[in-house]
Amino acid sequence: MKKCRITVMKKVRHDDLIEKYENPISHACDMQVGQVFVANGWEKPEGLCQSAWDSMSPFVMTLAHGGADLYEGWMKNKKSAMISCNDGFRPVSFYIEALEEEAEN
Repeated sequence: MKKCRITVMKKVRHDDLIEKYENPISHACDMQVGQVFVANGWEKPEGLCQSAWDSMSPFVMTLAHGGADLYEGWMKNKKSAMISCNDGFRPVSFYIEALEEEAEN
């Protein structure tokens, strides 16, 4: 099984949707563009948002186990995926790529 690098690529904020539909919250996303996490196989990296992990973990699991060419030609790098978290108000896009480095047991 391989390690996977997860990079925060973009954060978006839909203020119109927040104003119309969301109840006020005291804390939103802590992810920062350029932030990098490394998953040991398909284990959730320390500090990665649980909600984001829930969205991306099937892709990390597939890539960590040697899967490639997801959706038949979707990504230029066949050992990668671009996944967004499931927050419809503040979606964050993550680039996931399988590394050559083996995961630690």
